[in-house]
Amino acid sequence: MKAMILAAGRGERMRPLTDKIPKPLLTVGGKSLIEYHIAALKQAGIREFVINVAWLGDQIIQHLGTGEKHGVQIQYSKETEVLETAGGLLKALPLLGDDPFIVVNADIYTDYDFRALPKVPKLLAHLILVANPAQHPTGDFSISNGLICAKETITFTFSGIAVYKKTFFNGLMPGKKPLAPLLKQAMQQQQISAEVHQGKWFDIGTPERLEKLDRALSS
Repeated sequence: MKAMILAAGRGERMRPLTDKIPKPLLTVGGKSLIEYHIAALKQAGIREFVINVAWLGDQIIQHLGTGEKHGVQIQYSKETEVLETAGGLLKALPLLGDDPFIVVNADIYTDYDFRALPKVPKLLAHLILVANPAQHPTGDFSISNGLICAKETITFTFSGIAVYKKTFFNGLMPGKKPLAPLLKQAMQQQQISAEVHQGKWFDIGTPERLEKLDRALSS
């Protein structure tokens, strides 16, 4: 099983920090955000990684290299234009193989145990949801019988962690594509399962949130 870490974003809300450093290389607790994911995924038995890069991507490639120093293998999917999440995944599919694969946003911090993810989802995809953070109080989805569904009374936020079957992307043409419409389309067909992570999860969306997390980890 392979894992893809999404690391191509510009990080506009993190400026001016991301004017010179790509967001995945910002550090908390003395380690870059992306290295936390590599370590956690490695602990779950993942050894093969694909990382998409764009803005200041050469810094990420130089920092992580082939992955040898982390005991893993890393391939890079280089993007020369803004592809958004689904577009980036489509471009990287040839590197990900035919088996289901894990996808993780580089700009989050979590204690989620990746060993709990299904190696083969029963449906097209399996999403990890979390309690709605203060900056996103309305959430993204509700859950009914283990499936994501349209927002109801109780909602949750998509954590940026998921397992996808390659068939989730069948029939899609390459190019710029957001992920949310694809998830909602598959949701309407009852093809997306989900679970809620009750542990730590932080969306590193602003310099203030980064600083807060850094203080917490450093202490």
